[in-house]
Amino acid sequence: MFLFAFATLLPLPLLALAALQGGVWVLAALLYMTVFTYLLDQLVVTAQPRAADPAAEFPAADALCVVLGIGHLALLALIVWTIGQRPLGLPSTIGLVAAAGLYFGQVSNSNAHELIHKGGRGLHRLGQWVYISMLYGHHTSAHVLIHHRLVATPDDPATARLGEGFWAYAPRAWIGAFRAGMQAETARLDRVGRSTWHHPYVVYLGGGAAMLIAAIALGGARGFAGYLALVAYAQVQLLLSDYVQHYGLMRKTGPDGKLEPVGARHSWNAPHWFSAALMLNAPRHADHHAHPARPFPALNIDTASPTLPRSLPAMASLALIPPLWRRVMDRRVRRWTQA
Repeated sequence: MFLFAFATLLPLPLLALAALQGGVWVLAALLYMTVFTYLLDQLVVTAQPRAADPAAEFPAADALCVVLGIGHLALLALIVWTIGQRPLGLPSTIGLVAAAGLYFGQVSNSNAHELIHKGGRGLHRLGQWVYISMLYGHHTSAHVLIHHRLVATPDDPATARLGEGFWAYAPRAWIGAFRAGMQAETARLDRVGRSTWHHPYVVYLGGGAAMLIAAIALGGARGFAGYLALVAYAQVQLLLSDYVQHYGLMRKTGPDGKLEPVGARHSWNAPHWFSAALMLNAPRHADHHAHPARPFPALNIDTASPTLPRSLPAMASLALIPPLWRRVMDRRVRRWTQA
């Protein structure tokens, strides 16, 4: 647990100092989220720490998730206030938004993802509000009800098709997940006979509106603009994660017309040790789909899964340039899908 705590918590004071002081602290936070993480992955590229016993309990893991969730909300408020009330100058502001957007999209997203899979209502709601703070509350429903059920099929908005570039994928996935999640939640309410006011999307949309109002109250017009930039960049990171981890991998339909079960071959894994710790083992994605309730310290690498040639953050950066992405990935997809 120490490595997870070190990797995920250290950026919080760096980003807080960047928001309060600017200058060298902005550079330090940005370098941590990019160069430092990449170099550590490369220096110990073969290291794959063994996962903890899946049957064991991990109370420290839940505590870390709570600290990260509360830290996310506090840091977001601090940065919005800083941008609006204590301008750092354009270069520092851009660097701060970039560094914080990476942290929110990679670490806060991974943490919220862990929380919404928890059985406890309090933990689940904390994850929900982390997503709401990034104006992405619908992911709480769409990920659990749609993505896990339909992953690696054309019906899953979060699964990228072979040859589909990220910039075409992103709006399709965002809108598709919003609609599919809303339809699933509406159907669920109809089954149990509850009113529209119990619809989770009332919380997602109302909470998002409250976040926008809070951003204006904290930072005025500049803070509001900074908030929109932060959440947009964080959402791009979140969408990149989904795009990379399932690109081109599809489940086959059997002679009986039924889809094959979700297996190790339907997610791209990344074995790189430090970025895995930074993202709470999210790059060990196949094991998560096989065991959605398994806590992050117990996730492991499945050798039967396709493996990304570089770490998840590095491949997400490559995906921003679709021709280069396809040159690297399409032949790898065909190798797995035709095997």
